[in-house]
Amino acid sequence: MQQADLVVVGGGIVGLATAWRFGERRPGARVVVLEKEPSLAAHQTGRNSGVVHSGLYYAPGSRKASLCRAGKRALEEFCAAHAIRHERCGKVVVAVDADELPRLERIESRARANGVQVERIGPQRLRELEPNCAGLAALHVPETGIVDYHGVCETLARLVRARGGAVETAARVTGITERDGGVVVESARGEWRAPALVNCAGLHSDRVAELSGTRRAARIVPFRGEYYELVPEAERLVRNLIYPVPDPAFPFLGVHFTRMALGGVECGPNAVLALAREGYRWSDVSLPDLWDVLSFRGFRRFAARHWRMGLSEVHRSISKPAFVRALQRLLPAIRAEHLRPAVAGVRAQALLESGELVDDFLIQRGGRCVHVLNAPSPAATAGLAIGDAVVDELE
Repeated sequence: MQQADLVVVGGGIVGLATAWRFGERRPGARVVVLEKEPSLAAHQTGRNSGVVHSGLYYAPGSRKASLCRAGKRALEEFCAAHAIRHERCGKVVVAVDADELPRLERIESRARANGVQVERIGPQRLRELEPNCAGLAALHVPETGIVDYHGVCETLARLVRARGGAVETAARVTGITERDGGVVVESARGEWRAPALVNCAGLHSDRVAELSGTRRAARIVPFRGEYYELVPEAERLVRNLIYPVPDPAFPFLGVHFTRMALGGVECGPNAVLALAREGYRWSDVSLPDLWDVLSFRGFRRFAARHWRMGLSEVHRSISKPAFVRALQRLLPAIRAEHLRPAVAGVRAQALLESGELVDDFLIQRGGRCVHVLNAPSPAATAGLAIGDAVVDELE
């Protein structure tokens, strides 16, 4: 059995940031990261749109708001220090219809409360920023950026190893037991013993919590986000980032346009229930995963409230013309031939038994384990700050 001072389950940005921050605070400590996939950042971190969020949408005083702002600053400094591709390119949040204007005002109010630099602009200024975009009004957020999250994770892993830690891939965790004043972790790469464990397993975080003997405070429900990308000759239609005004009743931001740090422009995502925890296509079906969702009273309550929106998202998933029409609200010049399929992502969204989506980051302690049970967007932006918060919890 190998010894460590901390075991971290999950090799996405939150797990790697936690391992790095722990090692920074405790020089000489040995940290091991156990990732079940053969590579790092294989799921949420590596399959998002690469945006560095500013903290625009989140309730003032929430963990999302505070950790996004702190994490954004830390991420930008980290990228500058380690020569990782990133850029402050700015984005616009566009109101297309008059009934969206009050929602735009509420977002502006939240942004200012969170300390975000934001400017309300009209159609003329909007056309100067995004000549092909249509809208009645918009918010310009110059501090929003883009980044190479794969590069961030590879750098974090290198720094953890440089301090004497281990980052093990293909190391699925199969058992967690607290005994004799520590935690024993069984994995596909051997057994580890440490005084504490941090669970940053993302799509499987609730199951890892249960594996350790902690009752699930919430159930992970996987929502797939499907993307297209612009063909090279159509990339000129988008300068930076173009977002719609989100529906406050749903935690997703709607289909948008994102210029990527490593090149290209992504369009999407929609949000449909994935038929597996790692269901990146309709053909990816796991009966145990599906039963875990459908047998959960919280999901049935959620579906009863939002079935109309769910059907519209499914329609957009199976109909490219419907997806194109959604994009044309923001960019009328977009045509079907401008789009080709891109890599999909799955969001690990925690859901309560009441049927309410967990709207904030959720960190739960159980014995000698700390579980990060809800860390969807903007968790990648906030990753370094979430790592700090988890280490605070450990201490």
